[in-house]
Amino acid sequence: MAVKLLSDILVNIGLCQTRALLIMFATYLFIDRNDAAEQLAQRLLPYRDQNVLVLAIPRGAVPMAKVIADRLNAELDVVLIRKLGAPYNPEFAIGAVAEDGWVYLSPNINALHVSQDQIEQIRDAQLKTIRQRRERYTPLKPPADPNGRTVIVVDDGLATGATMIAALHAVREKKPGKLICAIPVAAADSLEKVSALADEVVCLEVPLNFQAVGQFYEHFTQVEDSEVEAILAE
Repeated sequence: MAVKLLSDILVNIGLCQTRALLIMFATYLFIDRNDAAEQLAQRLLPYRDQNVLVLAIPRGAVPMAKVIADRLNAELDVVLIRKLGAPYNPEFAIGAVAEDGWVYLSPNINALHVSQDQIEQIRDAQLKTIRQRRERYTPLKPPADPNGRTVIVVDDGLATGATMIAALHAVREKKPGKLICAIPVAAADSLEKVSALADEVVCLEVPLNFQAVGQFYEHFTQVEDSEVEAILAE
């Protein structure tokens, strides 16, 4: 109701750029990941029936990628990336590591006073998790080959952009025909970073007040390994 009232006021006083302001004051942009995925799928419909490969960054993006793949009649798979969390705050990304061991580090890593030893310890721990996931996922869904195909990499949002940067780098190494980044919501600076790495970026919203991905979802529950495995097994 408050957002609707604000919209009416802005229209009445003749302001033409209401969308950005509404996003700034809105609490939620999406009901849940399925809602965000359906909206992304609509934007991606030109790629329907074109032998597209949709790659999800586990775990949160996997149910979203399933919706998109179904709408596009595309193949679904995962690109295994792990965030490198700060030693003092694991939820804060200082970088990300890809399955092949390639590491992206935040440009301001030096200001965070994280030692090289700490980075290597965090990287090794996350690579171990990646290897464990690959062992579980491969019997359910052998890895798809992106070579020469249109590949859409999906995540539920970009905060620092670290995991998407690592994912796009990993997929680019496999020589896709076209590489697309698809996210419902992103911080403006992170969107700029990933735009340089993809052939196309589809992003639904770039809010002015971005703090965390979850703030833009009414329901942002954790996706469990069992749900990912069930989707891949299909």
